Amino acid sequence: MSDLRSLEVDPDLLLAFERGLDPRHPERSKIPARILGYGEISTVFEIQAPGLEGLACKRLPIFRSLEELEAYKGIYLEYNRVLQEEVGLRLPRYGFACLVDDAGYPLFYILQERLPPESIGNRALHLLSLPDVCRLVEQTLRELEKVWGYNRRQQEIQVALDGQISNWSIAGFDPERPALGDEITLLYMDTSTPLFRVRGTEQLNPELFLRSAPSFLAWVLRLLYLKDVVNRYYDLRLVVVDLIANMYKEQRPDLVPPLTELANRFFSGEAAYLEERPLTVAEVRAYYREDAMIWSAYLAARKLDRFLHARLLRRRYPYVLPERIRR
Repeated sequence: MSDLRSLEVDPDLLLAFERGLDPRHPERSKIPARILGYGEISTVFEIQAPGLEGLACKRLPIFRSLEELEAYKGIYLEYNRVLQEEVGLRLPRYGFACLVDDAGYPLFYILQERLPPESIGNRALHLLSLPDVCRLVEQTLRELEKVWGYNRRQQEIQVALDGQISNWSIAGFDPERPALGDEITLLYMDTSTPLFRVRGTEQLNPELFLRSAPSFLAWVLRLLYLKDVVNRYYDLRLVVVDLIANMYKEQRPDLVPPLTELANRFFSGEAAYLEERPLTVAEVRAYYREDAMIWSAYLAARKLDRFLHARLLRRRYPYVLPERIRR
């Protein structure tokens, strides 16, 4: 499979953006930026500057040294290679940029071609008919099966994935004629958390997950939750539960029963060799309620941490937070 890593930008363009970035209001930055999406350790920007047109720029301000950044870069590139060349997923064109800001903090930017917003799964499902939504999710399950089929065929490398519908883009989707063709091609976008194990050893330093956590919660999260959070991305059944449960977040609870049935048919049919237990609607609903409660509380804690850093301690707070997430 050909190497898609072909996107390059001048790091000085991103450094100029960093110098004028307003983390509370990125659109008011010296170089304006539109937020395309939020992650737990990153924010995705469309930076409105010459030389950055047509790119989604995912900003990771989580590193404390250049050594940490270089280690992450190697893991990130290997994860992309494995997903494409060994697992068989399709990725958007991508690249990266490394820089050090004026305060001496290393930053890593993941670059991807900016895909049409309506092609992203969580946007498309509001345009598609119910049969086509089911076809979209069925194709997503087939992409996930590639990952866990790969994991089952060999034991040296085990790959994890976040299968949420918002992490997939439908190639060639036309929002003016919102219907899926006979062949559905999906692109997987969320490669910024490169989780994979080699002979049982996690390649990504899991402590990086805690860098954006509130300082007063980091020890609790490390003790009680970090291992579980990482492990669930290696569990196909939990990944599918999370995929379906997010229909509540997308304000489409009507999709949960038919998609639960669809997943169970998939588990008992073409993916029967993976030996996954069937799901229930009650299980999916309970999962979402707990997940929504945890992440709502976590966001509130991060906002408090931002206030403590920026207003009281007068310290740098490098993360961009959503003001509100609709759930």
